[in-house]
Amino acid sequence: MDTISKILVALVAIEHVYILYMEMFLWTTPSVRKNFGTTETFANESKALAANQGLYNGFLAAGLVWGVINPTPAFGHQIQIFFLVCVIIAAIYGSITAKRSILYVQGGPALIALIVVLVAGG
Repeated sequence: MDTISKILVALVAIEHVYILYMEMFLWTTPSVRKNFGTTETFANESKALAANQGLYNGFLAAGLVWGVINPTPAFGHQIQIFFLVCVIIAAIYGSITAKRSILYVQGGPALIALIVVLVAGG
């Protein structure tokens, strides 16, 4: 179960690295604008803000990876729980303030990973 939980946490981390990449480097591209439902004008005007959001997603990914590779299993477990809860809270807030699908796209995988991490124990 521990291996499965680490794989799920790593997948959530990979998702957030991908979000970082979209928000920091691809924000003004047509495909990302379509994905986020933005216009070209809005994307250009909000490019710096999106890059900032992307950086924060990178911090979430880094924390999740830190939890997975931490050499002290009990501490790594606590780190995973903390950052998964952060992702879930961010997804709830994002679904309320930005786009409802954030709850499912980001919060869903994080919630599943959190449940498995909790079941796997520390």
